[in-house]
Amino acid sequence: MSKNDSISMSVIRRLPRYYRFLCELNDQNVERISSTKLAQIMNTTASQVRQDLNCFGGFGQQGYGYSVAQLRDEIKKILGLNNRYKAVLIGAGNFGSAIANHLDFERLGFELVACFDSDKEKLGIKLGELTISDDSQLEEFCGENRVDAAILCIPKGNVESVLQRLYDLGIRNYWNFSHYDITAKYSDVVVENVHLSDSLMTLCYRMNNKE
Repeated sequence: MSKNDSISMSVIRRLPRYYRFLCELNDQNVERISSTKLAQIMNTTASQVRQDLNCFGGFGQQGYGYSVAQLRDEIKKILGLNNRYKAVLIGAGNFGSAIANHLDFERLGFELVACFDSDKEKLGIKLGELTISDDSQLEEFCGENRVDAAILCIPKGNVESVLQRLYDLGIRNYWNFSHYDITAKYSDVVVENVHLSDSLMTLCYRMNNKE
């Protein structure tokens, strides 16, 4: 087991926030920052910041703090944002189209290389620099191009058959908006599930229980 395998998901899920805030600080020409100040921005404690960063080797100096640019670059490397993983989008409805048109994939470690949909009326429509393709062409495309991950923006009831095709094509990484439990069927895949409704219900709970 590698050292990174022992790092908790709670720490890993904080890394993008560190990266985002450090990018903003760098844009503001802030050269260095203390763990206390970074903790204030992150809405956590200085001890938590130090513990999080020590999981990956530290990076700070006693009495100096952290170099903003260096820490940003280190976290970028830890997150793997330079890898430019190739991703395909499955489902070009309103939500899938919004993701394709408005998300800066290259800044986030990916390159969106194709979009597929089964709706014949959507075929040929442009999404940014890509054109929506018939999902019947999925095997041909993946056979001719490297595909590292799939983004699933299709209804839960449609996922199983599409997922089987993707899995058979060797795709083992999924950004899943479908609410389908992929890992229940495939234990060897990497899945990041996104439940917007869960997030909104959490907001509702917090509003309902606000002091």
